[in-house]
Amino acid sequence: MNYRVLYARRERIGELTLNQPPLNILDLETLEELGRRLEELAGDGELQLLWLRAAGDDAFSAGSAVQDHTPERARAMLTTFHRAMSTLRRLPAVTIAVVRGHCLGGGMELAACCDMVLAADDSRFGQPEVDLGCFPPVAAALYPARLGSGRTLELLLSGRLLDCAEAEQLGLVTWRVPAAELEQKIEEIGGRITSKSGAVTRKIKRAVQAARGRSFQDALAETERIYLEELLETEDAREGIAAFLAKRSPEWRHR
Repeated sequence: MNYRVLYARRERIGELTLNQPPLNILDLETLEELGRRLEELAGDGELQLLWLRAAGDDAFSAGSAVQDHTPERARAMLTTFHRAMSTLRRLPAVTIAVVRGHCLGGGMELAACCDMVLAADDSRFGQPEVDLGCFPPVAAALYPARLGSGRTLELLLSGRLLDCAEAEQLGLVTWRVPAAELEQKIEEIGGRITSKSGAVTRKIKRAVQAARGRSFQDALAETERIYLEELLETEDAREGIAAFLAKRSPEWRHR
């Protein structure tokens, strides 16, 4: 069976791979399969880090299928796409997109819905929907908080391509590395994150998510509540303090 989205797991690290090279188009069937995979992972309390990758070197994804933008199919496509993106953003695990080649349209929105983005320095990013007489709803909802409304409008109105350096400068890319060093960087980042407590990394992500869209005082009240009522109830929070006081390395139980 030719799966459109592959999944592999190694200890506390998962890897989802879009498997429709060379362009990894996000047609309706691929989006449905991606959504199902993400729903399954949402209930995995042991998953600490999820890489979102794509088969081939030409494109992370060139975006949604053009035929799915017709009036007869657009509602189903948007519903399926937005459900998958919402699930991705809510995952307790840390999520990182790995981008090579072109990352366009819905592919760029998909990468932006991950917590962080690791990209090869020859990658290209863009929201070219305006050239089809359309606009990207996820980008219109997500980018203003990151980029400001003016920069978001400039990107969506022009449809222009960004090179990886500009995408990094705008905060759309977290790490930019030469393509030849991408796998090495994946191992480095994965090792760094999973060397910490899985229970604690999930609480850190939860606190950051809780702060989105709130005033500073409201955000601080909620992150403090998570710290006192949730984090300090974990075994690993107690272990971390005890290990520090005893001058030894902590032994994480990831709970």
